[in-house]
Amino acid sequence: MNNSNINFLSGLLHLADPTLPIGGYTHSNGLETYVQERIVHNLETAKEFVQNMLQYNLKFNDGAFVKLAYEAAEKGDLQALLLLDNECNAIKCPKEIRQASQKLGIRLIKIFKRRDHFPFMEAFEKAVQNKEANSHYCIVFGVYAYLMEIPLYEALLGFYYTSVAGMITNAVKLVPLGQLDGQDILFSLYPVMEKTVWETMELDRDMVGLCNTAFDIRCMQHERLYSRLYMS
Repeated sequence: MNNSNINFLSGLLHLADPTLPIGGYTHSNGLETYVQERIVHNLETAKEFVQNMLQYNLKFNDGAFVKLAYEAAEKGDLQALLLLDNECNAIKCPKEIRQASQKLGIRLIKIFKRRDHFPFMEAFEKAVQNKEANSHYCIVFGVYAYLMEIPLYEALLGFYYTSVAGMITNAVKLVPLGQLDGQDILFSLYPVMEKTVWETMELDRDMVGLCNTAFDIRCMQHERLYSRLYMS
């Protein structure tokens, strides 16, 4: 294995690390509402939640924006990136989810700017500081994936893996499930993640931002739950 492959693999593992200290563990993305309403209540329903989120939400929303941000960075098109970030902001109706995505993106920048100074990312960060962009996590992830020379397929697979792993960790705590139950869900979703990557790479642009009404409602309800473990 040559040095370039080692560098991209190291960067991918770091960027997609579910334990990256950006605060992702504090957000359940609406799962807490599903659990309190007993919609998600065991191994089978937890797996169904994660799989549905992957196939019907992330693929058309955050996953699609990772791909589009990657391509904008590849072209060096800052204006296109700013438009994508604002589009992403507009489709995140629940306030908690919108704010969480912005905070995660800002923290991701703070981590990786310590290692490398990329003029394109610095220009984007300046736009965020000037209130011209919102720094959504999926946008920042896609840009860094390109700047770190991670191939698009691997970048998307890493994004979906860290998203799925995070949801499973939340389900283990909230349902609750055993740790091995969580690992069984993860194993079972390997083929689904790989299939979703290919579908994302070929996704019709008009399908980006596909509405997930029930998910948005559960996220909004989370703000008013009687008790909460998570911020969203």
